[in-house]
Amino acid sequence: MPDKIIVTVSGVDKIGIVAKVTSVMAQYEVNIEDIKQTLMQGHFVMFMLCDIKKSSYNFKEIKEALTNIGSEMGMEIWVQKKEIFDNMHKI
Repeated sequence: MPDKIIVTVSGVDKIGIVAKVTSVMAQYEVNIEDIKQTLMQGHFVMFMLCDIKKSSYNFKEIKEALTNIGSEMGMEIWVQKKEIFDNMHKI
């Protein structure tokens, strides 16, 4: 599973968050396999499980593109390799 990543987006809700984030993912050839989002008292939170196996870009390039769009939107975006994410959350 080294080609799986977890993307977390968090910040004040506003129009266009999903569109902007997923546009970058499409540009970088990232496949979204699962997506969950919620709104908690005006705070937007979204989690995505993605596959980067078929991307022409490496993990670092994808992570940088996503964190940059997050900064532009005033949102926090974290990108982690799924295997590291899973190990961090073991009991």
